[in-house]
Amino acid sequence: MAMHRLQAVRYWLRALVAVSFGGVLFLGCSGKSNVVTAIVINPDQPAILFIATNDSVYKTRDDGATWVPVTEGLSNARILSLAIHPINISTIYAGTLGDAVYRSVDGGNRWSIINAGLKEHVTVVNAFIFYPRDPETILAATTVGFFKTINGGMMWDEMSNKGMDSVYIVSAALDPTDTNILYAGTSGGVYKTVNGGMTWHESNNGLMRIEPGSALSLGVNSLAMDPVKTTTLYAGTTRGAFKTIDGAANWTKIQEGIGERFIAAILIHPTLGTTLFAGAQGGVYQSTDGGEHWAALNNGLTNLSVRALVMHPKDPNILYAGTQGGLFKTVDGGAHWTALTIRPKG
Repeated sequence: MAMHRLQAVRYWLRALVAVSFGGVLFLGCSGKSNVVTAIVINPDQPAILFIATNDSVYKTRDDGATWVPVTEGLSNARILSLAIHPINISTIYAGTLGDAVYRSVDGGNRWSIINAGLKEHVTVVNAFIFYPRDPETILAATTVGFFKTINGGMMWDEMSNKGMDSVYIVSAALDPTDTNILYAGTSGGVYKTVNGGMTWHESNNGLMRIEPGSALSLGVNSLAMDPVKTTTLYAGTTRGAFKTIDGAANWTKIQEGIGERFIAAILIHPTLGTTLFAGAQGGVYQSTDGGEHWAALNNGLTNLSVRALVMHPKDPNILYAGTQGGLFKTVDGGAHWTALTIRPKG
């Protein structure tokens, strides 16, 4: 079984490289790069954004007009994920390919590694999840399962993987109405726990997934939960988009207009729950009917390999797309995109 899991992970990593996604693509690369690997927006002051590229972390205070590098204390490890503490907004977390977790408590000016409790072989962190009632409790999605902190990252503890065949976790979704319910998007499909992570069960009925180790093992890159009806989730995968309305008991493929594209991110409109955006190999796509039909929104998007997609916390018509060829912004819900130049203020 362990060998099958290893083969599945290896295939999934090769698939990422083949479609030019995933931090692993850039191992061994040198020189400057305009690849944008992660984006996060300050929820209280949305003119402030952080982005990660292959070479650095940048911060803007003016909606992307000008940028400054914020890298003091960071190693050369590729940054795969960024997250801002929902209450202490000057605290930012960075998940890396190589050094696990870094944290800044001063808005990105200085970074410190915070890996106490993480095993030596935990070097890759793909995502962070904050518990809504206690945001000092955070989950880190890693290549060997979930790790949890209850003190903002000062100490991490490994969560149980019981019931999981695939522990390479890429994405996650936590039910805010019942935090015992957690979904893990892995290199081998979706797993669900209803007891806070003590045990897990596979939740792949309807997903296009073959047994781990085969050439079609399904990687789940993004999980988006409907904020009103939390049993409705969307999965962006290595082979298209899927939807469940019953808490992952059953999945339905939603492909009209988007096909089986590699999808890096799925977003749900905060007030129009049937309006979705997907960042994919092929650009940005929108659905206004809960994923039944998709249409490309690529006017002005000069690079169609989308790595990251985020929505403005106060105006859902404003989105940022990080691509293999730079950062783009829309202020009209994706009808038009403008490239942002990542250059220091001067």
